[in-house]
Amino acid sequence: MNKTLDEAIELAKSLRGKIGEQTDVDVVLCPPFTNLASVHEIIADSPIGLGAQNLFWEEKGAYTGEISADMIKSVGCEYVIIGHSERRQYFHETDETVNKKIERALQTGLTPIVCVGEMLSQREAGKTQDLVGAQIKGALSGLSKEQVGQLIIAYEPVWAIGTGLVATPDQAQDVHKFIRTTLGELYDADLAQSVRIQYGGSMKPGNAAELLSQPDIDGGLIGGASLDADSFLGIIQA
Repeated sequence: MNKTLDEAIELAKSLRGKIGEQTDVDVVLCPPFTNLASVHEIIADSPIGLGAQNLFWEEKGAYTGEISADMIKSVGCEYVIIGHSERRQYFHETDETVNKKIERALQTGLTPIVCVGEMLSQREAGKTQDLVGAQIKGALSGLSKEQVGQLIIAYEPVWAIGTGLVATPDQAQDVHKFIRTTLGELYDADLAQSVRIQYGGSMKPGNAAELLSQPDIDGGLIGGASLDADSFLGIIQA
């Protein structure tokens, strides 16, 4: 919940100008709903994609305050974040509702960015793999290999979001490898290798290169560091 419309327009213009017309990195902006259409106008015909931060699983109806997949697609979105830890923490999203949202996104032609991750107490109790494994299985319940091949998974250790704490590259790599192994067990090794797995825990220009050099970390889901054009560009360059 950052950036008014004018602020979002300024940031998008700055990013487009700094990135230019070509980059070998896939870049997606996910502004608040109120800014989607205006940001899309700025980044159209550029290498920058557009995503929403959430959606509702029903096609339409009396669900005041909710936004449908068709609505976000109609303003230019190609991606949508689903199951972010803050949605789980503050709005009581569950693996079941995450699963419903993934299905709706895929039906509408959107690429889901599916978030999983553990709290600090769960990590300290040695339950990271139990928790993350359960989230993956719940989120992907009933999905075919072909459907799972269309989504992105983001590992976001909740204890490293907005706290200044960052998982070490080894800690992050261990969980990313576990996620890939779990996908291989649920589906097959080829699918596991093809799915993009992002790290989403306080990645910044200063730590991005080391995190992204890990064999199973394919990108980043960037929070606070994306609110400044130069900071975000530093991660893209890394």
